[in-house]
Amino acid sequence: MAVIYPFTAIVGQHSMRRALVLNAVDPRIGGVLIRGERGTAKSTAARALAALLPKVKVVVNCRFGCDPTNPSTWCTECRERTAQGEELPSLLIDTPFVNLPVSATEDRVVGTLDIEKAIQKGERHFEPGVLAAANRGLLYIDEVNLLDDHVVDILLDSAAMGVNIVEREGISFSHPARFILVGTMNPEEGDLRPQLLDRFALSVEIRGIRDARERVQIMERNLAFEANPEAFRNTWLPKEQELSEQIANARELLAQVQHTSHDLLSIAALTASLNVEGHRSDLVILKTARAQAAFEARTLITDRDIALAAELALPHRLKRGPFHQSEIGMEELQERIEQLQTSQAGKSTEATESAGDEQKKT
Repeated sequence: MAVIYPFTAIVGQHSMRRALVLNAVDPRIGGVLIRGERGTAKSTAARALAALLPKVKVVVNCRFGCDPTNPSTWCTECRERTAQGEELPSLLIDTPFVNLPVSATEDRVVGTLDIEKAIQKGERHFEPGVLAAANRGLLYIDEVNLLDDHVVDILLDSAAMGVNIVEREGISFSHPARFILVGTMNPEEGDLRPQLLDRFALSVEIRGIRDARERVQIMERNLAFEANPEAFRNTWLPKEQELSEQIANARELLAQVQHTSHDLLSIAALTASLNVEGHRSDLVILKTARAQAAFEARTLITDRDIALAAELALPHRLKRGPFHQSEIGMEELQERIEQLQTSQAGKSTEATESAGDEQKKT
């Protein structure tokens, strides 16, 4: 088996790495789109992330890698097996990594039902697709902007719902489709339609590193990896294991992370002040902020978590043009949140004082 370049050995590109890690903590965030010029470690980072993720427990002989501890997400076959009184043993496997080809068709992605067999023999036969193979793993799409729009839509729908349902001629089959969706593209080759762009939860734009010392580091590490991949990976193994454990602990802690109505108001005020269309961004920022808090072993989100989340959730949703801002940094976002909170507090005080005055008059 080929040795994968270590995730922790990637030089720079902090926003990209953070977006990937947070999706690993909570795949329900909804995926990340990495836009950037050629040779900026986009595909390397996606493969490396899958290699360091904790092993997953799956049902033995399940074609969809169902989670034995979560019956509510089981596929049709696992439900039928338990209904017949069968025990479902489990085993640990490496996190799946599935690379979707640009030429993929709808049937290749969602799978197919054999209608002829169903009609002639009364047997339901489902041939799994890419979504089945990617369940509880990482689904990687290189040059996502060149993929058929309809197929991209299906992938994003499945990523959001966490389930794949195939229906043909009154026959249906469902299986879990919970995966970390990573799309990469070079904007020079054309962009995604705005509707599809908005469906990606997070987006990062990366460029080649300009610092000479960091560029030297990239060359040195790549040469070392090419010379002896096994030795290079062993050198970075302690850091890989540390990050893997941090992600596993964050996944356990995620359900305990709390948010307040004050946090929700901060998020809503921020997106409204930036004229962000729709409400998807608000939910994405909340989920990402919760993942950030869990990753840092905290159970309460902060304004900093919201700003860090917004930095990843808003770039592809801000209006672009000569009179619109298309890039905004974390510090600027945090400043804006504080300003909005001060403004909201002022309005609240004014409203309270006004109500008091009215009471005095009466």
